[in-house]
Amino acid sequence: MKKLITVFSFILAITFSAQAQKVKNVSLEQTKGEFTQKEIKLSEGSYVFNITNNNAGTDVGFVLVPEGKDASNAENHIKTAYVTKVVAEGKTESSQTVKLQRGTYKYFCPLNKTPQYTLVVE
Repeated sequence: MKKLITVFSFILAITFSAQAQKVKNVSLEQTKGEFTQKEIKLSEGSYVFNITNNNAGTDVGFVLVPEGKDASNAENHIKTAYVTKVVAEGKTESSQTVKLQRGTYKYFCPLNKTPQYTLVVE
């Protein structure tokens, strides 16, 4: 029985490790009124967005919406892409894991009043 539990634990650990490795990080920085990254190209997969506030003059956030959807309507936002709390100056906050499929998306910050930028998933 101990061998069975050990084998099961080992398989479970490998499974969690493999899943954790599949999530990639995307680091984005905001300054006053803009993101420093104007366009992003990614492959399909799972991502966590890390948003840094580099003296934007206000707290910042992150909104991701599929292209063609009304970005002003919160129902169209990809909620898991929101940072888990607003980003104060000099800080970095992260989103939950976001699974992105092929297509074009728009990202922006309504708090920092940035333009909408393009994120392409190939």
